[in-house]
Amino acid sequence: MTLLTRRTALVGAATLAAPGLLIGEAEAQSTFAGFVATLWPAASSAGVSRAVFDRAFAGISPNPRVIELSLRQPEFRRTLGDYVDVRASNKRVTNGRASFAQHRAIFAAAERRFGVPGQVICSIWGNETSYGTSRGDHYVIQAMATLAHAGRRADFFRRELIAALRILQSGDTTPQNMIGSWAGAMGHVQFMPTSFHAFAVDFTGDGKRDIWTSIPDAMGSAANYLRRNGWGPGLPWGFEVHAPRLPGNRAQRRSFDAWSAAGVRRIGAGSLAGTGQASLWKPAGETGPHLLVTNNFNVIKRYNNADSYALAVGHLSDRIAGAERFSKPWPPGEGGLTHADREEIQRRLNALGFDLGDVDGILGEKSRAAISTMQGRFGMPANGNADQAFLARLRRG
Repeated sequence: MTLLTRRTALVGAATLAAPGLLIGEAEAQSTFAGFVATLWPAASSAGVSRAVFDRAFAGISPNPRVIELSLRQPEFRRTLGDYVDVRASNKRVTNGRASFAQHRAIFAAAERRFGVPGQVICSIWGNETSYGTSRGDHYVIQAMATLAHAGRRADFFRRELIAALRILQSGDTTPQNMIGSWAGAMGHVQFMPTSFHAFAVDFTGDGKRDIWTSIPDAMGSAANYLRRNGWGPGLPWGFEVHAPRLPGNRAQRRSFDAWSAAGVRRIGAGSLAGTGQASLWKPAGETGPHLLVTNNFNVIKRYNNADSYALAVGHLSDRIAGAERFSKPWPPGEGGLTHADREEIQRRLNALGFDLGDVDGILGEKSRAAISTMQGRFGMPANGNADQAFLARLRRG
């Protein structure tokens, strides 16, 4: 299906003149077509031609689906451990290793140029779009215009919208290819338009910075993003350690030698030797994984300012490189279930004939419907919420 067949009813935005010439300001703000007209002065000042402006907005109207997605809140909140386990699931690790092997030369070239390990770049790719399989299906101009017109962070989306028009003006892509998320994040590595201008690179040398269809450009751009935000070559993001009786304090930074002298030991192969500093972090307390994290962990947060995201990227990158899950399991989450417990529930439900798809430990809509059905058969409250009692009953058959 082409972009134009996905667009909604025509509004004739391409024929609009600047505000004040055809319609008043109040009326302009009340209609989508009028809103588009108010964008022209800023776009023109940013160097966007009338032809590019008109082509970008031709044949589009507000997309109700974008508004719906912007208002939707997650039904279930995941714990940090759940989030990391899902983001570094066995399936994502398997796909990541395959993607890394397939594009090994690209990752090696990006690492040589920017100093960011290829597995970290691949992990960003996996976390952002599942290695390019979930890049979004919204026309970015339409999505951001819909949000700005509706007053959803209007100033932010107007600024990003003008930046997106500048991308079209530069010829890096076309309206037909400018596809992304409902919020305007674009391409394999989900850059917002302003991030594109700041960090996208032409890694193939063909004269275009194509993060939508060129894997080399996308991976090079992600690596450049991390390096420009302070990535230290040769320094790991962090690693799991054994640090009993030492308090986790992210504000306290010590050299690796100092941590070693304090009794901290790295889990698995390797030592704490090396230059640089790190902080001890125990995100789930004493019973969960103990981690030493470096400044590169904070650099990953520049991509998405959440500890959970940075930890997922770091852990997935290690697993793509061949590592296993953290040696210490995360504390149980919802219903007293660990991630392994939820995977077991899915396997057992699949064995009973329910089609839940891949076993990933995410108890989504299909899983909860199957749980509810089995709860009814077991004489339990059929609420679709699994817990240890349900798992125990499921094991008994």
